[in-house]
Amino acid sequence: MKNKPYAWVPSLYLAEALPYVAVMVIATTMYKRLGLSNTDLALYTSWLYLPWVIKPLWSPFVAAIKTERWWVLLMQLFIGAGFAGIAFTLPTSYWLQGSLAFFWLLAFASATHDIAADGLYILGLDSHDQSLYVGVRSTFYRIGTIFGQGLLVMLAGWLERSNTIPMAWSITFFVLAGAFLALWLWHILSLPKVKCPAEDTANAENSQSVGVHMGEDIAEHRQQSMFTEFWLALKTFFTKPHILTALLFMLLFRFPEGQLVKIANPFLLDSAEAGGLALSTEAVGFVYGTVGIIGLTIGGLLGGWCVSRHGLKRWLWPMVLSISLPDLVYVYLSYAAPSFSAVFAEANSFSIFNLQFSIINLCVFIEQFGYGFGFTAYMLYLVYFSQGERSTAVFSICTAMQALGMMLPGMIAGWMADRLGYLGFFWWVMACCLVTFAVSAFIKIDPDYGKKQK
Repeated sequence: MKNKPYAWVPSLYLAEALPYVAVMVIATTMYKRLGLSNTDLALYTSWLYLPWVIKPLWSPFVAAIKTERWWVLLMQLFIGAGFAGIAFTLPTSYWLQGSLAFFWLLAFASATHDIAADGLYILGLDSHDQSLYVGVRSTFYRIGTIFGQGLLVMLAGWLERSNTIPMAWSITFFVLAGAFLALWLWHILSLPKVKCPAEDTANAENSQSVGVHMGEDIAEHRQQSMFTEFWLALKTFFTKPHILTALLFMLLFRFPEGQLVKIANPFLLDSAEAGGLALSTEAVGFVYGTVGIIGLTIGGLLGGWCVSRHGLKRWLWPMVLSISLPDLVYVYLSYAAPSFSAVFAEANSFSIFNLQFSIINLCVFIEQFGYGFGFTAYMLYLVYFSQGERSTAVFSICTAMQALGMMLPGMIAGWMADRLGYLGFFWWVMACCLVTFAVSAFIKIDPDYGKKQK
């Protein structure tokens, strides 16, 4: 098939979103429904961030061995197998160990798929098409998020009505496995065949009868140069000006959010006796998969527009407040939980016109809008810090720090929630916002950075 970007770019980024959402969001909801404590589910699922933390360590292998297309197709097979493995193990007596093992497979395969997919996007498109399709890839990544975080969770909730909870989630992951098999088959036909530079050089040398071993030498040299470049990138990263304040900002800016994101869904799902809101699985899928995503998207778009008007430095503190203060909605919801949960416990299914449910949706919209708006400052700072020598490799290290900044606070979140209770935990999250304020106070930003130039 001739390279037609419209035939593969949307489906490729849909495929990139689904396993990430499954590992980071669906797993938390599923384990809560299966009876895992907040301490255990937050610890286990936070460890799944690790592949994205150490992703820069093996990205040279992806770039040096085989083509990006080969990696994409192989990882999609692994991801499909991971989904199927989770589906098979959930109804068994070893469901926890088995599902976690397959989630680890999913996490590593998804992180590797990210590397290869982005590489294929760069190599498979010219500069005009890269610019043309950047909105398409973002849109379909968001659609994948809505499908995974919203519709699939709602499907699981609907299946819970007529099946045991393990079987309901097993069927849901079978649906995911089937979807990935379809994506894999489609990408066999649609993905462009782009050769890696080592292969191109080797073929050129062989055509001039230099010898078949020359290609192997060139490939080996390419691998060595990639490792050299990685270590040089590390050196560049850690010798940048103000590296200490930058590192603290990368790791601690989302310290409150890294804890909140692990406990928000369990709080919505938990019973009235446990201090939760007693929402159904379907209702949680609707709240976070539709209303939450809409708020997050609008906040992110508005944040980008504001920075383009006046620059990042001017909008830094409004964005810091935006990512922190809306967390207060969970304090309010935890106070309102007894009266809200009594209403939801009596209902057999959720209604979007229910007053209490509408208030919860509004609260989640406010929190996610604030997060989307405030997160703009964080991501733009990573881009700003990466400017200069080896900017792409330095930015890759920055994103690893970003993942680590979510992994570490997430690991303690469940333990804190189980000991403080939901109300105490959400007040603790608000206290942690002081950490965000502190690390934001010391970073250095060019006043003109981000402004639209006349």
